[in-house]
Amino acid sequence: MQPADLDLINSVSAPSLHPDGSVSVAAVTRPDLGADSYVGQLWTVPVDGAAPRRLTRGYRDTAPQYSPDGGLIGFLRAAPGKPPQVYVVTATGGEPVQVTDRKLGVSQFAWSPDGSRIAFTSRDPEQGRYGTIDGLDAGAEPPRRITTLKYSQNGLGYDIDRRAHVFVVEVPDPAAEPVVQPVPSVDGKPDPVPDVPPATKITSADTDHQLVDFSPDGSSLAVIAAVHPGRDLDRRTDLLLIGVTDAGAGPEEPRNLTGAYGPYAIGSAAFAPDGKIFFVAGDLGPEGLDFIGRSHALYAIDHPTDHATDPDAAPVRVTDPATYDLGGEIVPRTDGSVLVVESRKGTQQLLSVAPTGEVEALTDGSVDISGFDATDTTMVVSYSHPTSFGDIGVVADDGITDLTDFSAAIRERGLVTPTELTITGRDGYPVHGWLAVPDGEGPFPVLLMIHGGPFAAYGVGAFDETQILAGAGYAVAYCNPRGSRSYGEDHGRAIRRSMGTVDLADVLDFLDEAIASDERLDGDRTGILGGSYGGYLTAWTIAHDHRWSGAIVERGFLDPELFAGTSDIGSFFGQEYVGTDPEQIAAQSPQAHVADVTTPTLVLHSEQDLRCPLSQAERYYASLKWQGVETELVVFPGENHELSRAGRPRHRRQRFEIVLDWWSRTLPG
Repeated sequence: MQPADLDLINSVSAPSLHPDGSVSVAAVTRPDLGADSYVGQLWTVPVDGAAPRRLTRGYRDTAPQYSPDGGLIGFLRAAPGKPPQVYVVTATGGEPVQVTDRKLGVSQFAWSPDGSRIAFTSRDPEQGRYGTIDGLDAGAEPPRRITTLKYSQNGLGYDIDRRAHVFVVEVPDPAAEPVVQPVPSVDGKPDPVPDVPPATKITSADTDHQLVDFSPDGSSLAVIAAVHPGRDLDRRTDLLLIGVTDAGAGPEEPRNLTGAYGPYAIGSAAFAPDGKIFFVAGDLGPEGLDFIGRSHALYAIDHPTDHATDPDAAPVRVTDPATYDLGGEIVPRTDGSVLVVESRKGTQQLLSVAPTGEVEALTDGSVDISGFDATDTTMVVSYSHPTSFGDIGVVADDGITDLTDFSAAIRERGLVTPTELTITGRDGYPVHGWLAVPDGEGPFPVLLMIHGGPFAAYGVGAFDETQILAGAGYAVAYCNPRGSRSYGEDHGRAIRRSMGTVDLADVLDFLDEAIASDERLDGDRTGILGGSYGGYLTAWTIAHDHRWSGAIVERGFLDPELFAGTSDIGSFFGQEYVGTDPEQIAAQSPQAHVADVTTPTLVLHSEQDLRCPLSQAERYYASLKWQGVETELVVFPGENHELSRAGRPRHRRQRFEIVLDWWSRTLPG
């Protein structure tokens, strides 16, 4: 695989299954180097194995959902340079009808049980900002008066003046007469006819809201938001129940279903057909800040419409976080069971959780399930595996059966299948990961690649970073050291207040054993690279180990002292991971040890990165330059922390070209 092959990578959304279980619909999206944007459409995928069919032809159509009766499909459509809006289309195809016209677009939506309404989430801009007044650009807006610690988000910017709120709108009939605008007559210029139905805002708290779903009777909406006192100082979120009528929100204040019961970090929630509500959450400890390495569990509330302080309405933990780490969406079924996804040893597996708490694994092996849907008789998933970036499959007793092959074109360009390895480290600890080796006899130079997070994990799905490096003639070793996700809480919490200790040992031991496992690898020619936390550990490693021909430090967490007050997570991340004592911080800081670096180092960063701000890279680069280390700083304009995953396609290609150029000079393949 080469950098120019990026636009052959198809990503697949979570599928939506027709109520009769016969067909699913999903969005297939890809980076387009010509358009320098992401494009994609909706595809229908029959469950019986018949050929998939492109359903829509929009510029970027995403997030499809069948209506409750299966007659319509709702989805998000974005035109070039425009934010996404809700559209509906007849399930068999036809001309989509626009439902919303929000200035800043729509991020989520949900159907009401009778299919007559759609609830959606949209950022509500403060008047005078974000284009609400024609001709008033960002530089002419009034100053922002900030009184909170949290006031911005990576990839967004300021959020205190454009909170995400929930709205409800009537669904137009796609078969109705189209709207035609009247023209002026001798009687004057008539008022324009609205192109979309009016939407009613139903939330008001000064915080972002995440939409969950309508209750089964359509009388309430569940929403996730941080509405508790002290939300500026902790990581807690609350599950709220808001009464809704045809006219909007009901007369009662939202009911906080979880605030009185625990410091939850709630990721997702869903109503069961019987009215019970389930949610997946992590326990943040008594101060609501202890997020490091926390596995998430499934919780249930039997009577969510009761008052939040009713003991019978208290959340009940259904699964044990010490055994299962859950995440993603939740799909309750009519038999009382719940489908969820578990992070397990670098994979994502589909589980069924019975009302008694008994857990059954429905998938296994080298799969990374990213979305799913189910009826009483059928389950479909979107997933990747070592030779697929994303496909749709149906789950049965014998595993997953492919229904699509959206990675066929990229496989023809050449994909390497990594070898799975588990090694025993210097202290006896097992370290799990993979080794990708180019085709041929070698000898191949070896790159140690380190993931971000740190509470994240490399997985088994096809990965463009690995494939492009292998395509250029490099063997790539990558693992999930202590601090990573999907190996239990003890593994994830092992580096709390001790970064650069056992995690450093794990990645170096894994590299040594990977080199020893394959005689084609040249252990005397090695490089190291990583982004975010991977940038941290790369910078930390080259200050303590000097074997490397070159290094790439990308979007790194490099200066914990400077991080607080500059990063969008600076109010809590550094304090929890490296502590607050100045000596303790310095003992874990790459910037404090930069004088020990001699390895040629490329520093990559994005101009608008608010997660690890550009100042992290600039100070580190300047220090390398002042002490005579061979170094370069590359800054991508207009990009944020997500450049390598979701940046402009041409910037992503240019990034790969810069990376390969650096290795060609410091570690020729």
